Amino acid sequence: MNQTIATICARGGSKGLPGKNIREFAGKPLIVHSIEQALACPAIDTVYVSTDDACIADVARAAGATVPYLRPAELASDTASKLPTIEHMVQHLERNGIRIECIVDLQPTSPLRDNDDITRALLKSPKAPLVVSVREASDNPYFNLVERGADGWMHLSKGGGNVRRQDAPKVYALNGSIYVWQRAALAQAAVNGLWSVGMDGYVMPGWRSVDIDDLDDFEYAQWLYQRHRN
Repeated sequence: MNQTIATICARGGSKGLPGKNIREFAGKPLIVHSIEQALACPAIDTVYVSTDDACIADVARAAGATVPYLRPAELASDTASKLPTIEHMVQHLERNGIRIECIVDLQPTSPLRDNDDITRALLKSPKAPLVVSVREASDNPYFNLVERGADGWMHLSKGGGNVRRQDAPKVYALNGSIYVWQRAALAQAAVNGLWSVGMDGYVMPGWRSVDIDDLDDFEYAQWLYQRHRN
C-alpha cells in the first residue's frame, strides 16, 4: 500500500539559536510540537525525522517519531540543501520496501501551526505536484516593493505604480511551515530546484506562520502562543 509520510528535518547545528530544535517551547522541546501535530493527522502513516544529532534523535523517538539513521555529514552542513535531504530519506525508505505516494514535510521551527493546518494542506489541491503553506504578504510589489533599475534609481518592482494598496493584486510569502509533495515532484525538485514543479498554496494566518531562527523569533513565538492558545 502506498503511504503518506511526514518528514521533519532538524540539524543539530544552529548559529542563530544554538540547540533550538530541542529548546523548550511551551513545555516541550520545539521539535516535539511538529511531531505531535503530524501524529495527530489521520492521513499520515508514519512520521520520520532526519537529523545528524543524537540528542535530537532521542527526543524525536521519545515523542513517537521514527529516526531510521543519523544524517550523513554532507547533508548536515550549513550549505546543504533541504530537498536532497528529504529525497535521501525517501530513497532510504523505498530501498527498505516502503511505497511512498505523498510526503508532508514539516519545518520544526514552525510550532504555531494547527493540527488541522496539515490536513487542510493535504486536501487543498490533491492533484498538485506540490502544495506549499503561505501567508498573505505585508508588502506588495505592485504598491511598495522597489528594486534598483539599470539606470541606478529605485523603481516599483511590478506594475505602473498607479494602484492603491487595497486595489493591488494579493501576493503571498512562503512561510516554510508545510510542504505537501507528490513523490515524483519531490524527485524532480531535488535535482532541478523548488520552482521546477507546479505548486498551489495553502494560506495560513500570519501569527501561525512565524519561523523561529533566532532568540527574538523564539520569544515572539512564545508570546503569540500564550496569546492565542490560552
